[in-house]
Amino acid sequence: MQPIGKTIVIIGVLVVVVGLVIWLAGDKFSWFGHLPGDIRVEKKNMRFYAPITSMILLSILLSLLMWLFRKFF
Repeated sequence: MQPIGKTIVIIGVLVVVVGLVIWLAGDKFSWFGHLPGDIRVEKKNMRFYAPITSMILLSILLSLLMWLFRKFF
């Protein structure tokens, strides 16, 4: 059970750190979600938003971070 507890604590610390970065520097990331390729349709009675490009970019970044984490730890 100790490895599971250690993993949960590390994930919790990472979530807190990411939350603090977004809270303190949130205005620096205003471009995220407004990239070319993000679909936004706004009509009178409907609003549709699909951040395709932003999610692809986030997926690449997270994949790179996980690869680096596995390589060095």
